[in-house]
Amino acid sequence: MATDYDSPRKTDDEMSEDSLEELKARRQDKSAGAVDVDEADLAESLELPGADLSNEELSVRVLPRQADEFTCSRCFLVHHRSQLAKEVKGQLICKECAA
Repeated sequence: MATDYDSPRKTDDEMSEDSLEELKARRQDKSAGAVDVDEADLAESLELPGADLSNEELSVRVLPRQADEFTCSRCFLVHHRSQLAKEVKGQLICKECAA
């Protein structure tokens, strides 16, 4: 439902004038429009454009570790030397793992 933000808003006095019965009726009206949809059925019928990737092969060019990079001994990610936090017994540790 679209909201018209330019329309005048109710004041606190007008809000208190709404009866309990009116509020209950509004809540029932809103829930009457809800449709019970099985998520499994919805997922099966949903088709994304270009989603058939069954014949696709990923090709990624992998570069060897550069001279200014290191591999963290805790997370095993390759980081730039500027991310080196400490070295413990020859084990290099990045700033993220050292925190």
